[in-house]
Amino acid sequence: MATTNTTSARALPLTATLLTAGVALYIALVAFGNITDFGTNQQFVRHVLAMDTTFKDEDLMWRAITSRGLQDAAYVAIIVWESVAALVLVYGTWLWARRDYPQARQVSTYGLLMVLLLFGAGFIAIGGEWFSMWQSEDWNGLDAATRVVLFSGLVLVVNHLPFRYGTQTGAT
Repeated sequence: MATTNTTSARALPLTATLLTAGVALYIALVAFGNITDFGTNQQFVRHVLAMDTTFKDEDLMWRAITSRGLQDAAYVAIIVWESVAALVLVYGTWLWARRDYPQARQVSTYGLLMVLLLFGAGFIAIGGEWFSMWQSEDWNGLDAATRVVLFSGLVLVVNHLPFRYGTQTGAT
């Protein structure tokens, strides 16, 4: 029975490490793609903010942001947020790998919250509801955002599961 507990105790930090690394890789690739192929998602952000592919309900269109400067500033802010989140998650992964569990948990939590805020509050709530992205057949990122929120949320839960490993404790 002790072997099973030891194996389980080792599996949870390894799982947290690898899952955190997975989100770090994902958000780093998203940021890299947005930097190296700037125009593709720039158009996405422009269309969502302009609300030009929605139902054009006059009760909602006052929300549209049609200024290219503001649209591009929003897009650059998104890329910066993604890049910082990626760096935080890479650092969190490194801390997990070093077995600095309390610090790894804290840093990873910050990075995961950054991803959850961007995709949950930013894309789902603001883009999806405020700018009515759900109405667009061409510029609707709600499914992708939902997948990222679910994945990141699951990783956040795993990172906070209590465990005990050697002299280090992962209990909260």
